[in-house]
Amino acid sequence: MDHDAAVAWVDAHAWRGVKPGLERMKGLVGLLGDPHEGYPVVHVAGTNGKTTVARLTTAILIGQGVNAGTFTSPHLHTLEDRFQVGLEPITPDGFVALVSEVQPIVDLYEDRAGEGPTYFELTALLAFTHFTNEAVDAAVVEVGLGGRLDATNVLHGDVAVVTSIGLDHTEYLGDDLASIAGEKVAIAKEGSVLVSGPLAPEAEAVVASRAEELGLLWFAAGRDFHVDDAREAVGGWVVDVSGIHATYPELFLPLHGRHQIDNLAVAVATAEAFFGRALAHDDLLEAVAVVTNPGRLEVVGHDPLVLVDGAHNVDGIDVTVLAAREEFAVDRWAVVFAAMADKDLDTMIAGLDGFADEVFTTSVDAHRSATPEELATRSREVLPVPVTAVADPHEALAAARASVGPDGGVLVAGSLYLVGELSPRGTVPAPYRPEDDPDPFAVEPDDHEDELDPYS
Repeated sequence: MDHDAAVAWVDAHAWRGVKPGLERMKGLVGLLGDPHEGYPVVHVAGTNGKTTVARLTTAILIGQGVNAGTFTSPHLHTLEDRFQVGLEPITPDGFVALVSEVQPIVDLYEDRAGEGPTYFELTALLAFTHFTNEAVDAAVVEVGLGGRLDATNVLHGDVAVVTSIGLDHTEYLGDDLASIAGEKVAIAKEGSVLVSGPLAPEAEAVVASRAEELGLLWFAAGRDFHVDDAREAVGGWVVDVSGIHATYPELFLPLHGRHQIDNLAVAVATAEAFFGRALAHDDLLEAVAVVTNPGRLEVVGHDPLVLVDGAHNVDGIDVTVLAAREEFAVDRWAVVFAAMADKDLDTMIAGLDGFADEVFTTSVDAHRSATPEELATRSREVLPVPVTAVADPHEALAAARASVGPDGGVLVAGSLYLVGELSPRGTVPAPYRPEDDPDPFAVEPDDHEDELDPYS
């Protein structure tokens, strides 16, 4: 098997869409000898901030001497990016070897069960196996969608984290914060230590109920840990964090966006909860100072400034716009915007009001993408600025750059697919899309009209 064949085999599972439930994962990990039970786990759920908290927590654990693996989704550029040990992606050759190991077991399961894993289930299975093969000391695993019925919930997290609760994926998780909180906090099991970020009262009440029901040790932002102070610095923030066990002053966080300060506090508390003690301050300083977070308020160009951010829901747009306003001295902003048609488009677009001086709507090569024309029509109804529909995202970016000139700024937002396409490695395939399946005739079109890639 070569690399193309390995990727194609994984991609071929995407036609199965989203199938909430744990039966397939339980059967698959059982056949593989339960690789997910071979290391302590930090399990991270939440509407926004999951990937950032996962990456920060991993960096902190590594800085404290732990060989940690990380599983996140989606990937911006290559499938290997999802599977990291020591914050380094698995190599292409390593990925081929991993797929070659897992494929016979998956085929055996499919023969016995009459059905196989979904794309996300398969990537989770690969991650669990990779971590076992690499003999990690701990794994930090990001939930894909929700929590209760997510494929990763075969894990028993030693630490369960809920970063935030907002309205997203309501067709799967419920249409109010309490319902969504219930789905996400279900990753906390008996014996877990629970850590929660800043939550609205109705969401926090659900988290509290889960903690009481299971008798969990629970650490909440604002009550048990918090940010003491934060000062804007060149390229990020200098932050003082009061953790669960100690205070950690002068942490340089090289990420843009005030909301990342809260993510840092959650990650510090998560690491403290993992160890059950205070962290070594000097090691924490070094670990945080080198963290990267691709696709999250990432500067990818200058003259004009170009920011990319995977803001793909209402809350994401709001915090991205706030951060761009606060941290970048730009008088004129153009926004390149693409989003999935099943999102709350009108509210997302309304979040650009008062910020965008011009909008260029575009689309990405994904079956759920709203058309540039539809987005332009909706934008003109909400925004009192020029709106232009441009089919090709690269042409949209070029038009936006030309519009604002060298002293302006361009924000690329609305979809992680768009960020993957327009960030520096955009010539490499963007996050997996179901229509990229190498065998498009494996399922008749009517069979997958309703499938959803939830990680966009």
